[in-house]
Amino acid sequence: MTALDGWLAEQAAGREADGLVRRLAPRRSDQNLLDLAGNNYLGLSGHPRVVAAAVAAAGRWGAGATASRLVTGSLTLHTELERELAAFTGRERALVFSSGYLANLGVLTALAAEDTLLVSDAHVHASLVDACRLARGDVRVMAHCDAAAVESVLAARTQPRALVVIESVYSVLGDAAPLPELATVCARHDATLLVDEAHGLGVAGPGGRGLVASLPADVAKRVVLTVTLSKALGAQGGAVLGPTAVIEHLVNAARPFIFDTALAPTSAAAALEALTMLQESPCLADAARACAGSLAAAAGMPAPAAAVLSVPMPSPEAALAAQAAAAERGVEVGAFRPPSVPDGVSRLRLTARADLDATALAHAVEVVREVVRAVVA
Repeated sequence: MTALDGWLAEQAAGREADGLVRRLAPRRSDQNLLDLAGNNYLGLSGHPRVVAAAVAAAGRWGAGATASRLVTGSLTLHTELERELAAFTGRERALVFSSGYLANLGVLTALAAEDTLLVSDAHVHASLVDACRLARGDVRVMAHCDAAAVESVLAARTQPRALVVIESVYSVLGDAAPLPELATVCARHDATLLVDEAHGLGVAGPGGRGLVASLPADVAKRVVLTVTLSKALGAQGGAVLGPTAVIEHLVNAARPFIFDTALAPTSAAAALEALTMLQESPCLADAARACAGSLAAAAGMPAPAAAVLSVPMPSPEAALAAQAAAAERGVEVGAFRPPSVPDGVSRLRLTARADLDATALAHAVEVVREVVRAVVA
């Protein structure tokens, strides 16, 4: 046995002992479960218009972009999507990446040099955690949603530049960041606020424009956004949105943009069509939040900020048992366990859908109520 074999065996045994083994479970196209585990918040991923747009793009551009954006992979489809995303969110410019993960890696590693202080919320997504680790600046991790702690660190900083890193709606707990307070703090201390709107876009804010869109214009202009195209927009990819100077810098300095093959045309076209549908029907965002409120009431939880509902479980095993019980009743929910949960608490993670009819929603509510009640009892 090699040293690597021995180490892998130790790691596997530790996961098994802690009840934290993960296994891939491929989803069939004909699966009957009502999906409250994925992130298809507006139900647009399989909508005929979105699918047709993806098919048409494949016929016109092919299956892939075939090169990085700075070689031959930048398509007019990408620039159209960037223009529409920027207009929708009220940003000057947008830059599309092949995933939301890479958008976060790209913007932070490109903006944070050695002279930069990175102030990160303790609950940010793994992509932002990894980006902070890879960036060259000094990183400080703050208690979750603690604007006062952020201000204290910014006031004492010696670095000439600072980036405050948060999510608008957090991907595990489903709670919202104190955006107005943080934006004010950043303005007072000349810091840039980087907001990941992955779980806000399409669901939260006016017309689903995200929570940053609710900030006053003079405050919001200091904010740089990242978004994903794989949740409310039902496709794949990510984007960074902000001032023109920021976007031009990323084109020249963001390694995950420069060296990665461009977003596939099918995904770009699907996201663009989904964005068009959201603008035509802003009530989709309202429907997703209403669904989230109904699920939260069934679970005995307060209504979440957007579409993510997080229900604490007493143990990893309890979370898996509750997930299995829901599946037996025809409803798929997520079971989040360490290390995927930032506070170490295992949870059921439910995600709302704007496209559930009354019958489907009533069934989902009944199953959630019964499963949670069984665990609590």
